[in-house]
Amino acid sequence: MTGKLIIVPTPIGNLGDMTARALEALRTSDVVCAEDTRVTGKLLLAFGIEKRVERLDETLMARRAEGVVQRVRDGEVIAYCSDAGMPGVSDPGLRLVRAAREAGVAVEVLPGPTAAATAYVASGCTNPRFFFGGFFPRKDAERTAALEAVRALDAALIFYESPNRLVDALDCIADVLPLRCVSVCRELTKLHEEVVSGVSGQVRDEFRARETSAATGKGAGIKGEIVIVIDGQSEAERVSDADAATEAARVRAHQLADAGMRKKQIARALVDEFGIARNDAYAIALEA
Repeated sequence: MTGKLIIVPTPIGNLGDMTARALEALRTSDVVCAEDTRVTGKLLLAFGIEKRVERLDETLMARRAEGVVQRVRDGEVIAYCSDAGMPGVSDPGLRLVRAAREAGVAVEVLPGPTAAATAYVASGCTNPRFFFGGFFPRKDAERTAALEAVRALDAALIFYESPNRLVDALDCIADVLPLRCVSVCRELTKLHEEVVSGVSGQVRDEFRARETSAATGKGAGIKGEIVIVIDGQSEAERVSDADAATEAARVRAHQLADAGMRKKQIARALVDEFGIARNDAYAIALEA
């Protein structure tokens, strides 16, 4: 019998999203490796599947991935499940797939639920492309750096976040991208599914108010799995960025003029430094 590694996606909340192919893979595999045996054990129990389950989380993956691949090479059919959604998307499954590919053993990836794609559609954002950034950084400086690195992308920006850090994350987004539309998608496919959308500062204020209410014992606070979707650049932001670039170019043009640089040289420098149109750069050079 030829061995195979099967990547099995599992529901992100609603058990009704379990596919027939995923159930068949779990039933027919020799063993199921799981990010958390308790989570996957409950899933198997819900569908009446009796199967040996082995833990293979982030910590163990570094030591055991090669051994799992060798077992596949020796003929075992091994199914891998993460806690929820598609294994390999912001979880240790990606390392297992890479090890299997490098070893040349058979890998079958089944399609299924993914929180990032579900949130992208649920947000109703207008940009037809998206960038998935995984889990949002925990520290303020790292959050700001992450947003600055991708703010120029012509795409929606998607991040996973913990409910305990949501307000801090939204505060950073409102500071760096004050004109963007943001959606907080919470508990997708579950009983209390919620999508809150608006300009970044408005969404931040909504969840800050919930956090404050919980602290005073007047509310339930913020709970559940969360995906943040930041829509692509709006027209208002494009105009704002263009105005800022033009003003910065004017300041730079005066500096270059004071240094004795000629008009054409100044114009070329402004195009290179600020990415403004050549005609606009030459007009600013003339002003200087």
